Amino acid sequence: MRSVSIIGIGTTPFSVLEGKSLKEIATMACVEAINDARIAKEDIQTFYLGNYCSGILVGQETIAPLVANSVGLRKETPCTKIEGACCSAGIAFRDAFLMVAAGVCDFALAAGVEKMTSVSTAKATEGLASAMDQEYEARTGLTFPGFFAMVARRHMYEFGTTIEQLGMVSVKNHNNGVVNPRARFRNKVTLDEVMNSRLIADPLKLYDCCPISDGAAAAVLCPTEIARQFTDKPIEIVGSAHTLGYATMYEMDSVTTILPTVLAAKQAFEMAGLKPGDIDVAELHDCFTMAEIVDSEDLGFFEKGRGGPAVEEGLTQVGGKIAINPSGGLLSKGHPVGATGIGQVYEIVKQLRGEHENQVRGAEIGLAHNLGATGQVATVHILRRR
Repeated sequence: MRSVSIIGIGTTPFSVLEGKSLKEIATMACVEAINDARIAKEDIQTFYLGNYCSGILVGQETIAPLVANSVGLRKETPCTKIEGACCSAGIAFRDAFLMVAAGVCDFALAAGVEKMTSVSTAKATEGLASAMDQEYEARTGLTFPGFFAMVARRHMYEFGTTIEQLGMVSVKNHNNGVVNPRARFRNKVTLDEVMNSRLIADPLKLYDCCPISDGAAAAVLCPTEIARQFTDKPIEIVGSAHTLGYATMYEMDSVTTILPTVLAAKQAFEMAGLKPGDIDVAELHDCFTMAEIVDSEDLGFFEKGRGGPAVEEGLTQVGGKIAINPSGGLLSKGHPVGATGIGQVYEIVKQLRGEHENQVRGAEIGLAHNLGATGQVATVHILRRR
């Protein structure tokens, strides 16, 4: 396979984008990425668009060709919508990477988009719940806050993780988001505010949960051998993996380990020839505070059970052992489900270019981790500054 690099990135803010349609915000991100790559839209040879539930939320399916036409891609361009719950954009990015790596095309556009804030909370909840097994999980009343609340309780029981350590994840990520213009919430929070916020699913409180958002993000990929013809700062994709977990919670051997994350990390690190200690900065799927702690363990940054103490000791801060979610993560940016995976890639690329608002000094290698549903699917991408 050929080496592949990112030569262009684009994004909208992750926010409440009133008056902007799903097609409009996806178009904005794609056009920005193409312009950043300094290529013509006619150069794009394949397009993958991650989206989770536009059919349920805005009544629009078949969105890849709609967005492609809006962007102005050639009619010869194959356009594919990718659905993988919260991993939709991460999978779209990997499929674009594989097409370029295999030599099928030289220029691929990957994007993700979701429009969530224009519907009621009940409708958004219905859309999110469609990621669960409707026959065995959703009918029992399980929700995603409920799932991660059970993960938290078991983690606390087995390893002594504290509610305060969960709250410290929220404090860290909200503080990181203050300087990020792409974040929905740019306000600092204190541990007392997190601890005293409204209970959602015991022990998770309001500030332990990420908000929904509207948003889109995109990236242009090409062979590394020609990347410097288009940018002085190409970012090479050195590791890429997409793996499968269990369909239901009751099948899991342990709810404190999310299997597809473990498997994807193993594959991506082996492909890159790297180990967890080589990573300078990571964007992890912190849909809930407990998720970031489990993610950090499953990816190998900390031993199982040490994710909570690592946060308390400041090891995940910018300037710590491994900077985790310096963008503010999902907790601060929000979670436009179909866009999040490439939104994470966007933040890592900014870090490796040395252009981030919350820059990790000397960052050369970054990791983006995207998790879907109740641990049914995961992607891991490892990026390196050339």
